Amino acid sequence: MGLHVLVVDDSATARAVLSSILLSDPEIQSVDTAPDAYIARDKMLAKKPDVVCLDVEMPRMDGITFLRKLMKHMPTPVVMVSSLTTQGARTTLDALEAGAVDFIPKMHSNLYEGKSAIEAELLMKVKAAARAKVAPKLTPPKPQERLLYQSFTTTQKLIAIGASTGGTEALKEVLIRLPANAPSVLVAQHMPASFTKQFADRLNALCAVEVKEAQSGDTLGVGKVFIAPGDKHMVLRRSGARYYVEVGEGKKVSGHRPSVDVLFNSVAKVAGDNAIGVLLTGMGSDGARGLLALHETGAITPGQDEASCVVYGMPKVAYELGALSAQVPLSKMAARILTELSALTS
Repeated sequence: MGLHVLVVDDSATARAVLSSILLSDPEIQSVDTAPDAYIARDKMLAKKPDVVCLDVEMPRMDGITFLRKLMKHMPTPVVMVSSLTTQGARTTLDALEAGAVDFIPKMHSNLYEGKSAIEAELLMKVKAAARAKVAPKLTPPKPQERLLYQSFTTTQKLIAIGASTGGTEALKEVLIRLPANAPSVLVAQHMPASFTKQFADRLNALCAVEVKEAQSGDTLGVGKVFIAPGDKHMVLRRSGARYYVEVGEGKKVSGHRPSVDVLFNSVAKVAGDNAIGVLLTGMGSDGARGLLALHETGAITPGQDEASCVVYGMPKVAYELGALSAQVPLSKMAARILTELSALTS
């Protein structure tokens, strides 16, 4: 059986364009539409969709409020339709925190002109969302206890992490548990340019480590986390004993910019087994070959296990390549990283 998708948007034109794109794919059997959350709720009760495409701004009930109700009472994979403005970035991060699987940017003001730009992305993300794991969000999560880390050497260690679909919440789960004296962390998360600073600022407010959107020349140091800017690659460089990052545009690699492969390959070349490479949830294969390069230097390279991934794509490919040193549940990843680092430095 093909997929059933529900498109919820107050714009009749947007509903028509999104439906047209979705129905062009043979894996999508049917598309229903709703102009607001109340009609969407009734349609979902009549026929539960495999995926919901949900607009943020709607009359009567906004998309975030509806999403929170949906994830509490009828957990369903949701792809948000979000603007790329600063406010849109904040709202989208709220949606991902509330349980949305992924998001696509709103089309050009002339929807038909913007149709081709989002067609492939929409179809890819809706089909990936249909395979994603979603669970009820009944109560606010308990604050995560921060772990302890003791370093016994002056050799600088670092952590490189890659993630995509489901990665914003997975990264939060890992970073929020790191103590203030944790080694530097470099992160490549697939996000648009306007989103990564908002994401870094949000994490910085929650974590003991200092989190920021990376800039060329930023020096690695204890308790520092650098998020690759959206639409730019980030690589590790070294000058004497000093590690620093460089960001730049360049071509997409493995279909992405920032690319996890680009980050991991640079870490393998510059830091080798002084690094730990971590691959979290995400669709596709970005990061798998770069993690293999790290693994071949002798670096520790855990990947998130299938049961805890929203989408078991990137870690699965890494596992199949033989790039993983272990498959680890997300809830235990931070502890595993610090344990491995302690073993390296003792």
